[in-house]
Amino acid sequence: MIDIPAGDLRAALESYIRQTGSQLIYRADDVAGISTKGAQGRLSAQQALDSILANTGLTVHRDPSGAAVVSRKSDRAATATPALRNAAAQGAATDGTAAQTQVAQATPATTTGADDTVQMGGAPDLQEIIVTGLRSKRNLLNASVAITAVNEADLAQKAPRSTVDVLEMIPGIFVEGTAGPVSNNYSVRGLPGGTQQFVRLIEDGMPAIYGGLNDDEVFQNDISIDRVEALQGGSSGILTPNAAGASINFISRKLNFDEAGGIARITGTTYGDRRGDLWFSSPIPDLKDTAFAISGYYDSTPGVRSSPFRYETYHIKGQLEHKFEDGWIRFTVKDWDEHDPYYADQPYAYNNGTISSVPGLDTQFGNIIGKGFANVSVPDSCYANGQCFRNFSMQDGIHATGHQFRVDGEREFDHGISLFARGRYTETDWDFNGVFAGSGTGNGGLASALAYLTPTSASPIYDLLQSGLAAFPGTTQFGIRNLTNGQVTAASNAAALNALNGNGLLQQTVLNRQLVKLRDWGSDFGAKWDTSGDGWTNSLTVGGMIYATDIANDQSGVSTVINDVKNQSNIYDIVAMNSAGNVLGTLGNNGLISYGNWGAGISATHQTSKSVYVNDEFAWNQDLHFDFGVRYEREDTDGVAGNSSPQPIPAGVGGIVQVNPNAFNGTYNYTSGHESPVHVTAGVNYTIAQNLSVYARYAHAYQTQGTNPQAAALSLYEGGVTYSDYGLTGTVRGFRTEFKNQTWGGGVNPADPNLNQGFFADSETNGVDVDLYYRPQYEPLSAFGVHAQATYQDPTFSNVKVGFIDVNGTNIAPQVAAFYNGKIPGRTPKILYAVTPEYNLPNNKGQIYLRYKYVGRIFADNGNQVELPGYGVVTIGAIYNITPAMTLNVSVDNVTDELGLTEGNPRQGFTQQVVNGYFYGRGIVGPNAMVSLTAKF
Repeated sequence: MIDIPAGDLRAALESYIRQTGSQLIYRADDVAGISTKGAQGRLSAQQALDSILANTGLTVHRDPSGAAVVSRKSDRAATATPALRNAAAQGAATDGTAAQTQVAQATPATTTGADDTVQMGGAPDLQEIIVTGLRSKRNLLNASVAITAVNEADLAQKAPRSTVDVLEMIPGIFVEGTAGPVSNNYSVRGLPGGTQQFVRLIEDGMPAIYGGLNDDEVFQNDISIDRVEALQGGSSGILTPNAAGASINFISRKLNFDEAGGIARITGTTYGDRRGDLWFSSPIPDLKDTAFAISGYYDSTPGVRSSPFRYETYHIKGQLEHKFEDGWIRFTVKDWDEHDPYYADQPYAYNNGTISSVPGLDTQFGNIIGKGFANVSVPDSCYANGQCFRNFSMQDGIHATGHQFRVDGEREFDHGISLFARGRYTETDWDFNGVFAGSGTGNGGLASALAYLTPTSASPIYDLLQSGLAAFPGTTQFGIRNLTNGQVTAASNAAALNALNGNGLLQQTVLNRQLVKLRDWGSDFGAKWDTSGDGWTNSLTVGGMIYATDIANDQSGVSTVINDVKNQSNIYDIVAMNSAGNVLGTLGNNGLISYGNWGAGISATHQTSKSVYVNDEFAWNQDLHFDFGVRYEREDTDGVAGNSSPQPIPAGVGGIVQVNPNAFNGTYNYTSGHESPVHVTAGVNYTIAQNLSVYARYAHAYQTQGTNPQAAALSLYEGGVTYSDYGLTGTVRGFRTEFKNQTWGGGVNPADPNLNQGFFADSETNGVDVDLYYRPQYEPLSAFGVHAQATYQDPTFSNVKVGFIDVNGTNIAPQVAAFYNGKIPGRTPKILYAVTPEYNLPNNKGQIYLRYKYVGRIFADNGNQVELPGYGVVTIGAIYNITPAMTLNVSVDNVTDELGLTEGNPRQGFTQQVVNGYFYGRGIVGPNAMVSLTAKF
């Protein structure tokens, strides 16, 4: 039974979509201001649509993909190229903005008789994909910002292994996704790698936190997410704090207001990950225009690298939404308890320019974390927590618990005025346990076991051995005791030491535990005024943001152990021995050989940010669009940092080290600071034809720095051309990034170590992004398509400045400046590209695809002396619709077993050169497969 009342045509079409489950394409401008007589009675879907469009001047026809296209009778040019239709082609986003998507179909969770299979298609019609991350109704064709829309079909094809894998689908973003599920690094448009600076992950238009942790440590992508929109530069820094480079908006699925339905998915991988996701939404029968959704996932994984531990995680998300005649309100609650592995750098071999595995430690799946790292009691300052010890646990890994409470709403008034508001409270305890091999010692700490045990200056533990000689009279040699099996190997047994694990190596590894307790309030609210005249329209948004964050940080009780170099390595004690091979004493404390804090150890901050912003978008004759935005921010931070001094180790602790030289002493240093940055942007777009446009934009925005009164400034210039016709959809953008007068770490110059100096410099990048999709519009080739994304960028240092540097009476500052000028910032590739050919199976049965991703070379240091080569990764996959409601997805990543490094050890200071044929790095994993089964009901 069809029941669509007379009235506004657009509302009628939305009701038609919900009631019939039909796929429908229309343009907002075509239906604006038109009334319809509606449709009632026992009608077929086609009869109902004919009734709705009667006497409206509109007609309906089918595009090549079979979708119904509504257009003016005089304008058959509305025929769309086949769209990648699921998420990006579905109903309006629920991110609190006023924008509505005009490519629509039934919500995938409903079962109203429509075909629920994953729709594979071609390039999207850019006039139909409405960008919800903006404050007004802008599409990909007339937007004057760099936008990448990622829909459900794109996500299915990508088959991301972690949240940040999604970012690889966005041109210009370099992702270092090698740390594990969380705490990864990513950078944009030539900015230096190794951080997440200037890039924010947001959910439904709002970040989960203002700062204090990385976004991927609080937010995780799951089945409740409908699609993703990435906004680079431009208004990103106006509408989202600390997002001058990019904001990646994960947009939730629409709730079902007409009929209950859901999506369930089970996932398994070859490395042992087992995961189940569920999303269910239904109207509430006794509450008109009210619906709820419940979603979440449970995951159990050992991680992508070899591990003796499994990590269990759950996330739950509940939503309740009520629609009014002139607005809506939605409540969201989230709860999580997450355990994740963490991977830092590990040793690699370097021989004649070739990088390979160290014998006994596989580059592709190896992991130095063994059972001995499960739980380690580390002496700590008794002032830190009152217990004098902290438990380090790789069995827990990264353990995060948290809750989030959020409310969103919007209300429309007369005269084009509407109000919107979003507010949330996030609470999380983030307990990080991670091992950092080579931290502090550099590659020089990666030495033979025999060198370790020989008490000469060549030993990485020379001072410890000298103390051992004094502490244990009669010592003639040293040995190592394996804490796993108790076996002792003396220095006199050189053959056994040299054969240790096939490589004879030992190393030093830091056990780093960090507990962050974060409490964060955030809000974004304002008013929007849409007005129009003869040939023009204008949308003005005036708003405010208020954030308040309290962070307590405990990174005390850090310690160093000696371990071997192998998969799931062992921890060793150093023992003093006599000539007969008897043990006289133990130098370490169950493998621990030093103690201290990481950074300040104990610290706390209270941070507030208050912003007011204006964003205006003007259009003339729908061809010329101009917009500008400005945000004034006042950020205040009060902080305390613990002071440290030598403190005795708690009584009864073994080992000859009985003093912690850097322990929290119960006193604090108080700091405060404020910043008042003004973020500005302006852009213009000219639509030359219905399939061609050009745009240009300027933006200047900041990253706040807490107690540092100087916010980090970023200037972005860009311009681009967008085209969509004849099966080709694409955008080419040129850009320039200016990151001026920043501090940088030095780089290695083996020929002149005096040049290893920190410096001030500008980092400037000129580059171009390309995002193209082509699918032939004629048979029999229309089943084939290819998607290509590429970035070329040329980041360089300029205007290098250093102070007076005296070396033997000579100021070498000019030589230092000359050395770094023109160098490439570390961990920043010049070339990134991905090419994905695909074939759609007949009868909408699915798709098979192949993807080749290439990451160009990077340098581990700012002096460009340690080069990490570029690498290419091949992925193959298939998506098969078993039934209209059940889909099988198979993805095999790194098919060719490529060795790719995303960093050299960033914690070695200036000592990142190769030593004795070895160095520390962090790399991608080898061949792995993911299989998922998705059911819609």
